[in-house]
Amino acid sequence: MERLAYSHALRDPMAMERANLLNMAKLSIKGLIESALSFGRTLDSDYPPLQQFFVVMEHCLKHGLKVKKSFLGFNKSLWGPLELVEKLCPEAVEISASVRDLPGLKTPLGRARAWLRLALMQKRLADYLRLLITRKDLLSDFYEHSALMLEEEGAVIVGLLVGLNVIDANLCVKGEDLDSQVGVIDFSMYLKNDIDDYRSEERNSQISSILDQKNYVEELNRQLNSTVGGLQGRVDSLEKSNSKLVEELAIAKNNIIKLQEENQQLRSENSLILQKTQEHLEVTQGDASVERDTYKQSRQGLDEMYNDAQRQLKEECQHRQDVENELVVQMSMKQEMELAMKLLEKDIHEKQDTLIGLRHQLDEVKVINVEMYQKMQSSDEEMKKKNDVITRLEEKTNQITATMKQLEQRLQEAERHRTSAEEGTRRFKLDFANKADSLQRQIEHRERQLQQLETDLKIEREWRQTLLNDLERERDTVAQLSTEALQINGLKKEFHRLHDENVQLKTICEDQEQALEELGSKLSESKMKIEDIKEANKALQGGQVWLKDKDASHCKLCEKEFSISRRKHHCRNCGEIFCNSCSDNELPLPASPKPVRVCDTCHALLLQRCSSNPT
Repeated sequence: MERLAYSHALRDPMAMERANLLNMAKLSIKGLIESALSFGRTLDSDYPPLQQFFVVMEHCLKHGLKVKKSFLGFNKSLWGPLELVEKLCPEAVEISASVRDLPGLKTPLGRARAWLRLALMQKRLADYLRLLITRKDLLSDFYEHSALMLEEEGAVIVGLLVGLNVIDANLCVKGEDLDSQVGVIDFSMYLKNDIDDYRSEERNSQISSILDQKNYVEELNRQLNSTVGGLQGRVDSLEKSNSKLVEELAIAKNNIIKLQEENQQLRSENSLILQKTQEHLEVTQGDASVERDTYKQSRQGLDEMYNDAQRQLKEECQHRQDVENELVVQMSMKQEMELAMKLLEKDIHEKQDTLIGLRHQLDEVKVINVEMYQKMQSSDEEMKKKNDVITRLEEKTNQITATMKQLEQRLQEAERHRTSAEEGTRRFKLDFANKADSLQRQIEHRERQLQQLETDLKIEREWRQTLLNDLERERDTVAQLSTEALQINGLKKEFHRLHDENVQLKTICEDQEQALEELGSKLSESKMKIEDIKEANKALQGGQVWLKDKDASHCKLCEKEFSISRRKHHCRNCGEIFCNSCSDNELPLPASPKPVRVCDTCHALLLQRCSSNPT
């Protein structure tokens, strides 16, 4: 295979040139990085490895350039392809504009050299050239088919240029004569000698002493790791207990919120019930006032009737003498009068029965009122908040008892009127038997009075029935209110119990948070000590801790496979190999005060360390 490759290279001189340029680029980039890291400060334009790097890059970019004809002859310029970068990347517009504005540059080659220096100072040289080699359709106008920029060697060189982002360069482009410089490669810089062998022996002795120190630091690190493991176990147990307490506290808060919502709903329902009872009481008071007015009107009518009866009695006394004279004539009508009196007595007996029934009903109403009064007293003891409603109900019951007493008085008066009427009829039987016409008129008048009394009794029965219905309704409302009051008392007890539990949980949670804060401070201090020891260990180990390129085929963070486009990069802190996206960070380390490339995890740890320990 080697013979075939060698024979193929002999046949194709362009392939041999590409291989030579690739090897020179590797040597120049590697030597520049190593010398820059050992140099330990910002590079300027007089630094020899940097000058050789620009010479090698110039040869690589010139390889396979097409010759363009002009009025002055044939031209072979680098500025054409580099000028395309500003079209592909807007960030390169500023570099191109500054190159065009430089007063001392007259040739396209000088502009190309200035552009390379500015891109290196900006640390975007690899990115710009990567964009350029991806557009082979544009590069084909400037390069031959077998040029380095159009083949795989160009992609490899661009991948190597990513390592130059570690270097800080401060180049003065204005005062330098870039048009007339001669690009000659100095191979003596890349050849080894005896002095380098002597230096390697000194380095080996230093490395052996560093390894002894490393073993001592590793033992300390193991002890610290054991202590950190114990503390981590304690922290995990405390975190678990804290999470359980937080969950219980959240459940208790949710229960408290639900109970508060239910309490608000019960309060709103209680207010609605109070409003309804007040409206109902107002309606019943209005009805009672209307019935009182009707009762007064009926009483006035009865008084008028009583006055009329007295007037009639006086007139009858005056006509007594006339009636005695007519008594003999009206004896014949005595039998008819007796029959009428029997019928009247039957009616009077029926009325007496109705009056007895009314008395029984009044007694029942009194018993009901007494029961209602007792129940209202018990409800007063249970519900202190409903005193207004219950006092109104008591007033209403007192009004009902007063009306019942008035009805009894009216019944007594009616009985008196009845007894007086009976006495009058007896007198009429004994003394005024002959006065049939006047007695018939008087009987008709009495019947009318009885009919009015019956209508009054019917009205009073209906009124009493409505009052009983209202009392039953009010009993139901009182029972509902008492049940609601009991529920509210139970909810209050539960709320106080949950409140006490919440206070206890809060105190426990605060104590545990204080313990966690103390453990966190101790852990942060131990972590800081471990990080310091790790940093010192890594600084002592130097380049020997770095992972070899052949041992890593995938990125340690994103686990993507390395290729020509995805290059390998060492983290200057942990020594592992990462891709560009996972190690695109720069921070100063104890081994190197200048910012160097570090991976994302080391970057986060170092930033956390700097933020927690600013000193």
